[in-house]
Amino acid sequence: GGTWYWNRYPGLQCDNDAFCYLPLLEEMDHLPSKQFEDGYAIYDYFVKIAKKFDLYENALFHTTVKTLDWDESIKRWRVTTDRGDTIRARFVVMGGGTLSTPKFPAIKGLHTFKGKMFHTSRWDFEYTGGEWRNPVLDKLADKRVAILGTGATSIQAVPYLAKYCKHLYVIQRTPSSVDERRNRPLDPEWAKSLTPGWQERRRENFQRASNEILMPGEDDEVQDIWTEINNNLEAERIANGEEAIPMEEFPARREVMDFRVMERLRNRVAEIVKDPETAEALKPYYNFMCKRPVSNNEYYPAFNQDNVTLIDVADTAGLEAMTEKGFVHNGKEYEIDCMIFASGFEVTSSLRKRWVFDEVNGRDGVSLYDYWANGPKTLHGTMAHNFPNMFFQGYIQGGLNGTTTWQFGEQGRHAAWIISQALERGYKAVEPTQEGQDEYVNRFHDVELDLSHIFETCPPSYFTNEGETNAPWFLFRGWGLGWNDFQNMVEAWRDEGSMKGMRIDT
Repeated sequence: GGTWYWNRYPGLQCDNDAFCYLPLLEEMDHLPSKQFEDGYAIYDYFVKIAKKFDLYENALFHTTVKTLDWDESIKRWRVTTDRGDTIRARFVVMGGGTLSTPKFPAIKGLHTFKGKMFHTSRWDFEYTGGEWRNPVLDKLADKRVAILGTGATSIQAVPYLAKYCKHLYVIQRTPSSVDERRNRPLDPEWAKSLTPGWQERRRENFQRASNEILMPGEDDEVQDIWTEINNNLEAERIANGEEAIPMEEFPARREVMDFRVMERLRNRVAEIVKDPETAEALKPYYNFMCKRPVSNNEYYPAFNQDNVTLIDVADTAGLEAMTEKGFVHNGKEYEIDCMIFASGFEVTSSLRKRWVFDEVNGRDGVSLYDYWANGPKTLHGTMAHNFPNMFFQGYIQGGLNGTTTWQFGEQGRHAAWIISQALERGYKAVEPTQEGQDEYVNRFHDVELDLSHIFETCPPSYFTNEGETNAPWFLFRGWGLGWNDFQNMVEAWRDEGSMKGMRIDT
């Protein structure tokens, strides 16, 4: 999807533990320099991966797929591109990523603005000055800049903009919960102590600490904002002398811990931001996972600078309008030279909006956009009936993991097994039968995590497609029995060997 290619804005780091997040660390004999690695270092690492596995040799860069159509007569996908190609593909893996299509707000008069505009995922260093690896934004010294959005991107870019521009307006609809970023450097002694399998063990530990329950006596290896609530619950359990937290008490006790964590984060704002009105507007007023939790040490202090103004648009749910000279808020026009959109990506909107393909048509011309209009229907979140030899990756009806790259990697492993078996056994095409798919979908919904009671009180976010409680592509729709249970189920299906629930064309 290009997440670590396109995103080059100043301050860019991963906000998950890099020792979990970066894939194939043991295979590559590589270790990140710190817990939250810089964006350019992640890019460099992915280049190393691509070279090691010869991914450049057969890559078509600067090429956009336009249509994908299944041709039953030759059992191939016909794929067209914006360069006039028609490619016949036996297998297609849809690996476009979840953060690949920039999202822009619908603002009245947006296109009348005569100043500079760009999205953070297409940062214009020619305009701002500096460059990716050395973001000295010296061309902004005489510029009035507005940045729209206060999510994971904005909280990293704002300190740099505040440092260099004449005046910065930070336009906020919903405040983020911003914790301290304890970005620990790589410990050489820890690195020497690592033994084979360390990354998978660390990922498993993080999954339990952040999304499930640590095993008795197990320590949290990552220790960041994602694991705080579970750590507090575990400390309470030990203090109470309990062997386990009773399941009927768990939701209420977790809600109490959620409140305590959010109170700590709200108090952090008041301790740092000097102006009481600004501090109050910056306080997160919701539960912990309503909006992606983030961390940064320079974001809140930026609001103590005379050249930084917070524009809180919560009451109007966004800007009222843009004009030739700037933007309008509460009837007042603010003149600016540049508008930067830190408005994120199309994550949970419709497939057609997220994917750049004009059409994806399977057997008998069935459109995937129509077939999945009300949400995905799959086998294992990997394949769909009527779409032979096509494999999906993403938040699609499968197991959920706190480390996205691990989740996607296991999806890739499952797809690779099916492809390799099809080739080895001489199968022309494989796809779920209607019955096999229905059986899995019904089982998935039987065990699906129901988080509606949590998110119905949340402000709009990309988790819920901007406030749709029952959004078809709600991000956290996952296998409710846990990550390990889902992986065990899929592995058992592979071990059985018959590709149960699949139609096989020979």
